Amino acid sequence: MKLTFIGYGKMAEAMIKGLYENYEIEVVGRNQTKLEKIKQSYGVKTAPLENFNIDGKNLILAVKPYVLAEVAGQMEGNANLILSILAGVKIDSLKLHLNSSSFIRVMPNVGASNSASMTTLTGDEKYKNEVIAICNSFGKSLWLGSENEIDIATAVAGSGPAYLAIVAEALADGAVRCGLKREDAQFITAGLFEGMNLLLNHSDPAIIKNSVMSPAGTTAEGCYALEKNGVRQAFMEAVEKAYQKALSLN
Repeated sequence: MKLTFIGYGKMAEAMIKGLYENYEIEVVGRNQTKLEKIKQSYGVKTAPLENFNIDGKNLILAVKPYVLAEVAGQMEGNANLILSILAGVKIDSLKLHLNSSSFIRVMPNVGASNSASMTTLTGDEKYKNEVIAICNSFGKSLWLGSENEIDIATAVAGSGPAYLAIVAEALADGAVRCGLKREDAQFITAGLFEGMNLLLNHSDPAIIKNSVMSPAGTTAEGCYALEKNGVRQAFMEAVEKAYQKALSLN
């Protein structure tokens, strides 16, 4: 399947890194310098956005939501399939601006640049298997049953790397505050996250926590400090706020 990216931002490039070896890629945009850089980096085809004909193409729409109408106004024709990574933008809204036989919403995250994205998707099931295969090229994917579910998932998987980056930064800062060298603190924290990935694939978070927390031990003391400062509530509210923001973007 040939894939045409409309846009060349960080997320688009992260996806291209996982796809270009197995798919024929075309990248479309307005900045010729950026297009040339993408072409040189991945050996993909490029084309200018102005009056771009999308007839029969499989598009990956990777622009900012607020420029959707402007970008769509520079394209003509009827696409075969549109995969949209525009957070919060409903399929009905996409249909107001673009013509296509099928629409699917896709929400990857920055892990795609290392073939480690947790991608959620929903929409027309005609191309479900093909699109899951595409998303599995740069990580894991999960098909969801509704657009509301993908908006919730966006608040977790899409925004989650930022939340976890704050956790990683805070843990390293805490170790430095106690006297550990910065480079050692960051190395240890990175190793911790790698191990947690494997643990979470085989066990419930509560079980992991309880297996580490011994009576009156160091972990119990640390968890008490987290609970005292409302960390659990803060993360739950972060997901809720991000979800509400996704809803407001439509």
